[in-house]
Amino acid sequence: MARGDGRLTTDLEPDNPGPRDACGIVGIWAPGEEVAKLTYFGLYALQHRGQEAAGIAVADGDRTVVYKDVGLVAQVFDEKTLAPLQGYVSIGHARYSTTGSSTWENAQPTIRANSNGVSISLAHNGNLVNTADLAATAKANGLPPGSMTSDTGVLTALLTGHESNDLAEAACEVLPQVKGAYSLVFNDNDTLYATRDPQGFRPLMLGKLDNGWMVASETAALDTVGARFEREIEPGEIVSINENGVKSTHFTAPQPKQCLFEWAYLARPDSRIDGQTMYQSRINVGRTLAREHPADADMVIGVPESGIPAAIGYATESKIPYGLGFTKNTYVGRTFIQPSESLRKLGVRLKLNPLSDQIRGKRLVVVDDTIVRGTTQRALVKMLRDAGALEVHVRISAPPIKWPCFMGIDFATREELIANAYDLDGIRDQIGADSLGYVSLDGLTAASEQKADNLCRACFDGQYPVELPDNLGKNLLEIAST
Repeated sequence: MARGDGRLTTDLEPDNPGPRDACGIVGIWAPGEEVAKLTYFGLYALQHRGQEAAGIAVADGDRTVVYKDVGLVAQVFDEKTLAPLQGYVSIGHARYSTTGSSTWENAQPTIRANSNGVSISLAHNGNLVNTADLAATAKANGLPPGSMTSDTGVLTALLTGHESNDLAEAACEVLPQVKGAYSLVFNDNDTLYATRDPQGFRPLMLGKLDNGWMVASETAALDTVGARFEREIEPGEIVSINENGVKSTHFTAPQPKQCLFEWAYLARPDSRIDGQTMYQSRINVGRTLAREHPADADMVIGVPESGIPAAIGYATESKIPYGLGFTKNTYVGRTFIQPSESLRKLGVRLKLNPLSDQIRGKRLVVVDDTIVRGTTQRALVKMLRDAGALEVHVRISAPPIKWPCFMGIDFATREELIANAYDLDGIRDQIGADSLGYVSLDGLTAASEQKADNLCRACFDGQYPVELPDNLGKNLLEIAST
């Protein structure tokens, strides 16, 4: 694996830790194919889900090799780094940190050999909430603490520490102890495995390749690689893929609570969940937003990229012309998932520039997907006013975010959330808008075409589907290990 200097190692290097993430994951089983390159393209399609680190593990039947490093997928990998990754089983990870520092050590996939010398690598999308208890269990079983500075490291240790030679059997016994959000791809030397937590917080899709199978966080990654979408991995299901085909087993009954934030923000607009594209869902949200919060304006603009579908829906419903208000530097990543406030402020200026000729002298409706801390919207409103907008009416295609997420989104304290510090008028004043309106929670839920009981909406309503312990925090295990 890469350790900053690009050095390759094998699974014989012990105790390589990984983070607890809400990220993009890919798994490939395809004999005769260049699985590392397929995984690379899949990760590239999921870059929006994580921009801090990337990694790929490849197994050839005898051993597993991992390469990972800090940076974007295209920065970490090229022809030279992909060339040694030869085999027919591969998993990949694009990291967005919610637990664990942004360091090489916390990049994924993790890798570890079990007591029989069989290599296991693992990539994780989600957050666990009982990590401390799981780490205590692992340590009590004699597993070295150095491998467990994150919940992904703990999961890997528990799986490799299990006495069964059958990794699916081991997972069926370990996973019922695990609480929280996890979509996983993992492998031994010849088999690809994929699983989701009983609630199915994070998406995970199964696709068919011409000569194999693919698993990915979103259907957009399947489309990019040319895999045909088959179905979603079910909550509480473990899928095993090898020369014997696809085998499915359930370690528990499903209790679906998929994250509504996937519809509001996370997933690519061309991805599909439960048969519906996120683009159409966001168009529907925009139409609802126009009915719930009309405005007297000359033009509707969307904040690129994820605010644009809702803006189109708002314009369609309100009969106010839609126009482009910003140009976007496509080589700058999402500001929301940058790890510090100072970088978020700088990122807004780097990413977007107003089209002054289009907006000067106009009353604008500006549609964005969320307000988390208010930093982005404050900068956007100021830019539009400086560019000559007469009025700026902000409309948000998600409800106010008032509660922290412990299932994979990096706003971990209530103090960070502007909707907890101010009421609607206060938020409007803070961002400098002439008016402000959020879509209702019922409106967003209806646009997702999901039953409210099957969704996790905790960041909006504070109703968490799983019990939360007191000791939660981004650096919980790193602090405990010092």
